[in-house]
Amino acid sequence: MIKKLKQSLSEKLLLIFVMFLAIIFFGSFITIKNKCLFIKNHDPTKLNFEKPKNIAVLNAGCGNVIIELYPNISPNSVERFMMLIKSGEYNNVAFHRVIKNVLVQSGDLEFGKKDNLNYAYIGTGKSGYGTIKSELGKKFDFKKGTVALARTDKENTEDSQFFILLQDAPLFEGEYTPVGKVIYGIEVLKKIKYSEKTEYVLRPDFINYFKMLIN
Repeated sequence: MIKKLKQSLSEKLLLIFVMFLAIIFFGSFITIKNKCLFIKNHDPTKLNFEKPKNIAVLNAGCGNVIIELYPNISPNSVERFMMLIKSGEYNNVAFHRVIKNVLVQSGDLEFGKKDNLNYAYIGTGKSGYGTIKSELGKKFDFKKGTVALARTDKENTEDSQFFILLQDAPLFEGEYTPVGKVIYGIEVLKKIKYSEKTEYVLRPDFINYFKMLIN
């Protein structure tokens, strides 16, 4: 008759430790594999807005980024921004410039499209609609979530490119034209692919779609 061997206390503890490590390993693997695991995807149809006509929805890899636009602050710039959103120009455009925990930038309609990505020129492209004048006169706090139009080192060169702040940037006031602010989904932007070595991203993430809540 074969006797059953009883595990010693140390063997039991070792087994528990190994099982614990296995759980940690597989849990970490799943978390890394799915970077969106703990990101809430806000459904704009289930939210109430004071001015729904000014609400835009940017959909990226981890979900929706809901933006309130401010036509009273920058009327001409918001008009251009809304026109590009409504016409679907921003769909499938790269987040070509990303600074970790600082900002994400997109909107290069010429060289940033998914089906026509040009790494040599991305970030310099235009919309084809011409530039517009900077709107810098009104006071605006450039806090985390601010959406503003990008430009060259000269004023009045705004076009289609825009950036969204992931942290406060008070020095940007009076330098860039604000068009709105993220009110839900800032965490989605923090999951946008970035590079540790450069601001410009190889094989970047893209805007899936960008639309107005009410067209």
